[in-house]
Amino acid sequence: MYDMKYPGRRTLKAHFKHGVREFVTYVMSRDVVKREGGIRCPCIKCSCVLIIKSPEDVIDHLENVGFMDDYYVWRHHGEQEPKNTNVGFMVDTHALSSGVRAECENFGHMEDMVGDALGVNLSYERGDEEEIIPNEKALKFYSMMEEVNKPLFKGSSDSKLSMCVRLLAAKSNWNVPEDCLEFFSKMMLDATPVKDNLPKSYYDAKSLVSKLGLEVKKIDCCVQGCMLFYDNEFGTNDGALEECKFCNAPRYQVCNSDVHRTQKRVSVKSMFYLPIIPRLQRLFASMQTASQMTWHYYNKTNSNVMRHPCDGLAWKHFDAMHRDFAEDPRNVRLGLCSDGFTPYIQASASPYSCWPVIVTPYNLPPEMCMTKPYMFLSCIIPGPSNPTDGIDVYLQPLIDDLKRLWIGELTYDIARKENFTMRAALMWTINDFPAYGMLSGWSTHGKLACPHCMKHTKSFYLKEGGKTSWFDCHRRFLPENHQFRRKKNLFKLNTIETDGPPPKITSYEVFDRVSGLQRFPDVGKRTRYVGYGESHNWTKRSIFWDLPYWKDNLLRHNLDVMHIEKNFCDNILHTVMNVSGKTKDNEKARLDLPLHCNRPEMELQRLPNGKYLKPKAVFALTSDEAKSVCMWLKELRMPDGYSSNLARCADVNKGRLRGMKSHDSHVLMERLLPIAFCSLPNNVLNPLTESKFSPLASTLRMTERLNKEIEDRRQWQQSIEKYFSSGDYRNQPPPPAPHHGEPSHVNNAPTEPSDVESESESESEGEGESQEDHGE
Repeated sequence: MYDMKYPGRRTLKAHFKHGVREFVTYVMSRDVVKREGGIRCPCIKCSCVLIIKSPEDVIDHLENVGFMDDYYVWRHHGEQEPKNTNVGFMVDTHALSSGVRAECENFGHMEDMVGDALGVNLSYERGDEEEIIPNEKALKFYSMMEEVNKPLFKGSSDSKLSMCVRLLAAKSNWNVPEDCLEFFSKMMLDATPVKDNLPKSYYDAKSLVSKLGLEVKKIDCCVQGCMLFYDNEFGTNDGALEECKFCNAPRYQVCNSDVHRTQKRVSVKSMFYLPIIPRLQRLFASMQTASQMTWHYYNKTNSNVMRHPCDGLAWKHFDAMHRDFAEDPRNVRLGLCSDGFTPYIQASASPYSCWPVIVTPYNLPPEMCMTKPYMFLSCIIPGPSNPTDGIDVYLQPLIDDLKRLWIGELTYDIARKENFTMRAALMWTINDFPAYGMLSGWSTHGKLACPHCMKHTKSFYLKEGGKTSWFDCHRRFLPENHQFRRKKNLFKLNTIETDGPPPKITSYEVFDRVSGLQRFPDVGKRTRYVGYGESHNWTKRSIFWDLPYWKDNLLRHNLDVMHIEKNFCDNILHTVMNVSGKTKDNEKARLDLPLHCNRPEMELQRLPNGKYLKPKAVFALTSDEAKSVCMWLKELRMPDGYSSNLARCADVNKGRLRGMKSHDSHVLMERLLPIAFCSLPNNVLNPLTESKFSPLASTLRMTERLNKEIEDRRQWQQSIEKYFSSGDYRNQPPPPAPHHGEPSHVNNAPTEPSDVESESESESEGEGESQEDHGE
């Protein structure tokens, strides 16, 4: 209501304008408007005294000056005051500035915030009708809330809890040091006559807020990532160990002095786990989300439109396999994603990388699903490097909670005023291609990297490039009568395609294959099994198979379209703009070209001086054309919020683009590429501009068009390979079905210096000796 404008600007926020119109619509439906013959205008000037007949005039008043102060309950417009016997508190915002007022309004509803955090309903009160009392955990919390919600002193609008939360919020929002908070706490104690209810220190405030229920567990782990020093009820009893049971690495740092021996022992390496169970219970404690947790059940559609995971085959298959789970629509469906990132910029040669694990519920409607408030950080896997297959070690606490959730946890549903047994199931994971291999147990490196083709792959090794290539491995997915299948020299040399797609294996067949393998937490190291790299690429039995329902999931691991599109866009840009050290059309690719493709016009040409000339590729821009593309992006102006500042990504001097974000790549692929590369021949430009990523990013999908989209995507990829066959785009395995062969990851091997001249560079330098000098 009071968040009108952006700081320092006159423009009204869109959600404020929308809220004003919702308010007027609500008021027009009330009987009080008919009785009084108009709307009492609640703007600052009118203050519900002046009655205005025109709704548009009321909207103008509110958009010009805003709502009058402290009008949270629309009592002059037919809304009843809420009945709440609990101790409440509101922050007096009359004397505050607009910026501070907006900050303090959040603390004015402290009970709602704390209720959401704990997972209980703080406004619960016994009504006249019979209802189930909240569980014991909630009732215990009420007594604590009653104690800490008392005003600091008579007439105060703050309580001890609100002051503690505001102190911690200041540290989080503005990165205030702990010493500064200690100073503020002591200053408030000195300035206040009543000192009993104020936090005496930062530690005191942190201790009080920690009782709200959302705990964070710090778990010691082996410095090599072999194991966790951790106990559970499923057979793990390693919490008392002081050294790794696999590599004998010490758990604690070695103390060299007698002074340090008397202090608390410090672990060498630790991870953080944020329990997922209380965070899911929180969703049923708030009226705002409790009613939305059954949206997927009451909004099913029989149409051919997919706008939510519940419309997909995997969701329906799981319901059919576990009917007892599907009977209660409040049972939660979860998705998991993980990726590595560098938490801060380092100047050292070995940057630190950690891996967050995020879990999100899919019960919510599309506009809430996968949004920031409902993406729960569950694990923070420490670095300094990639955990690889050892990621299962750090996932053990989360898997244990998922096992408990499959059995059920007692939860209070504020929407239905009853306790129920909440269950949850992990439906799938979403990640990029390297993380796919880490979580699934099928290595995404080497000849058998494709987890769909497996041992039926047609990949081959490049002698000069030193890599495995998946060039021309995708024609087998085209229809049997497709013309590309009969082209003998259009793709791979002297090859026509007669084979069909590789056979699909069910989840039960996969489970049978991995059931004899060992889990990483059981052995503490990667095990190389017989036949690895020849008949299979299994490195472990994934810890997800410990979940009793995992083998019943149709889609266990999914690839993130965002990563695939960004990697594809980067490689296209580097190759078309001929970026040195980044282009896939390098010298090694040209040396391998005669062995696998019929492209005589692109083969290296030997010069009389013994050096080689690399002819300009039909898909490559000249140096001047690449610089003109960068200059065009420098001067391009996009609508506000449409994309980031692309001008900062353009390097005009070197004729290249760098530092583009994922959304920037999407905008470039879908909107700007046809203009940027308009100097390319049409037969090369058309496949690039016919990107098939847009349907994958759509919020609505027509099920009847899915098969057609898959066929179009396969043909589109073959069109790309038709003209870009000399580049290393072929050096990538096709991702799992249904999107076979989309280039998601390319290993950019550095190109060694060689005596090879570029034809485009030679032309710009002139003839004869100048060409040789440039080549050197």
